[in-house]
Amino acid sequence: MRHQKKGRKLGVNPSHRKALLRNLASNLILHKSIQTTDSRAKELRTFIEPLITKAKKADFNSIRQIMRKLPFKDSVHSLVHDIAPNYVDRNGGYTRIIKRGFRDNDRASVSIIEFVDFSATKVDTIEEAAKET
Repeated sequence: MRHQKKGRKLGVNPSHRKALLRNLASNLILHKSIQTTDSRAKELRTFIEPLITKAKKADFNSIRQIMRKLPFKDSVHSLVHDIAPNYVDRNGGYTRIIKRGFRDNDRASVSIIEFVDFSATKVDTIEEAAKET
């Protein structure tokens, strides 16, 4: 039984799951919007939102805490200097998940996860995704 167990297993072992979330978070920070499965997007949201809250402080200790979770220097720099200043007046809800439908090969539900109130708008992202298919 899974009483009091939080988080999704995502079908992989713990070290793979940790690496997966780090890479998804890094790609989201660098590209501002990524397409992935629904369950990965929901789990990524719980991983990255506390990092953004820490990045809003932008002091030495918060940067060190972010580096423990996300050891990519360019991603951390972008998070602290480019993304976090946009959310100084926001208390949470930094990301949005847009459901896209289902993948053709395995029928997995696919979503777009992106930052809220960033330069790309919801309509632009959906139009770009529609062009790809």
